[in-house]
Amino acid sequence: MLTKILSASHFGLEITPVDVEVNIFKKGFPGFNIIGLPNKAVEEAKERVKTALDNSGIEFPQAKIVVNLAPADIPKEGAGFDLPIAIGILASMDAVQLPKEKTMFFGELSLDGTLRHTKGVFLLAVGAKKLGVKRLYVPADSASEGSVVEGIKVFPVKDLMQLVENLHGATDIAPMKPKKISTKDDLIPEFDFNEIVGQAQAKRAMEIAAAGGHNIFMMGPPGSGKTMLARALAGILPPLGEEESLEVTKVYSVTGNIAPGESLIRRRPFRVSHHTTSRIGLIGGGSNPHPGEISLAHRGVLFLDEFPEFSRSTLEALRQPLEDGKVSITRAAGSVTFPAEFMLVSAANPCPCGYLGDPKRECKCSPRMILRYHSKLSGPLMDRIDIHISVPMIEPDKLAIFEHKPGESSEVIRKRVMKARDIQSKRFKKAGIFSNSGMKNKHIKEFCKIEKESLLLLKQAVNNYGLSARTYFRLIKVSQTIADLAGDSSIKQNHVAEALQYRIRESE
Repeated sequence: MLTKILSASHFGLEITPVDVEVNIFKKGFPGFNIIGLPNKAVEEAKERVKTALDNSGIEFPQAKIVVNLAPADIPKEGAGFDLPIAIGILASMDAVQLPKEKTMFFGELSLDGTLRHTKGVFLLAVGAKKLGVKRLYVPADSASEGSVVEGIKVFPVKDLMQLVENLHGATDIAPMKPKKISTKDDLIPEFDFNEIVGQAQAKRAMEIAAAGGHNIFMMGPPGSGKTMLARALAGILPPLGEEESLEVTKVYSVTGNIAPGESLIRRRPFRVSHHTTSRIGLIGGGSNPHPGEISLAHRGVLFLDEFPEFSRSTLEALRQPLEDGKVSITRAAGSVTFPAEFMLVSAANPCPCGYLGDPKRECKCSPRMILRYHSKLSGPLMDRIDIHISVPMIEPDKLAIFEHKPGESSEVIRKRVMKARDIQSKRFKKAGIFSNSGMKNKHIKEFCKIEKESLLLLKQAVNNYGLSARTYFRLIKVSQTIADLAGDSSIKQNHVAEALQYRIRESE
């Protein structure tokens, strides 16, 4: 008997419906075959399904079983086909009655018949709704992901027997109650800005970066507080908006980064990558492309400490995503595009030993070593970073923390940041962007009101310091953020002057 069960496979962030066709032959030698370009994980479903049925008290049929995953020309991967295959076999045996409504099954089986947390359920629910699916059966630990998608009933399944009895009508599985999308952020930052001694200019630069979503580069000797500043940044970022939260959750769902029982990602991502991270690990890729760190940092922060220690090819691969806010990966199986609108926060020492220009410690690096160290950071890459700051060593007399008068707390700074972001949200309501850093040249012309004196100062700086056209427009974006923090409706001369402080030093 032939049975068709609807399931799905994902390629990138897109869902492809898959018909799991199960046929049990009355004649022929017993066997169990899966066809339709399955990968190793799908092939191993044969043993998982057979053992799960046996341990659930269901006799596995001693017959020839063929499972076809259609369309057959699309590669299938993952353990999510376990449940639809098992239900297909049971339906072919007349052991269960399938719902009349359009139904989709998805989930990984344990050998004892329980369903394990399976990645990609949020993405699956979004795709299932577009396909007109009314009922979605998924593992109980993953059901919260799908419950935020309106217009589809998500049924949490604990084990195979519970589902069999439900399809028989013997027991009832209550669908998950639709969860309201809440972006309340209960983040407790690792570091508070009032814990950071000195570094007033660096703190101000971090506030501007957070308010406008700007990329920032810090250079300073070891122990000057670069890493602490970067980690404190997480505490002043505004919470994710509803649309932003959905975008981030898609990426985290497909990569399996949503913990069992959780649903939407509410906190802005803060990703930290070690300098040994590979190019694929940072950008994304693989035979069946998966998101990299830049996509996991979408709408959040990617912190790259020891910036020049990354391989040059890895750093150069950041150029296109920093400009476009997305990364496109092409493989034989097809092309996928992952979102990558993130704040790049990078930090570096002035030289390999870290003490170039230090008045008290001698630099032991040769000119060749220093040149090689800085050559990793190409001009086109650094041109895409909006804010460049120096983080000097703290003077010894300021390190007496017990006598130190705390500065502004992260909570106070965050309120200013959120106020500036609210201004930007209203400004770009119909433009499809969320912060000043996301503006293209056409948006700058449409939304930025710059005074004549400010424009003259900007042009003089471009002529005197040989700044590029890209830097020119990025300076306007930063100036607009400074104006938003000040509550001004136009870009004034002092806003441009402050923005120039964060670029001229690097360009000289």
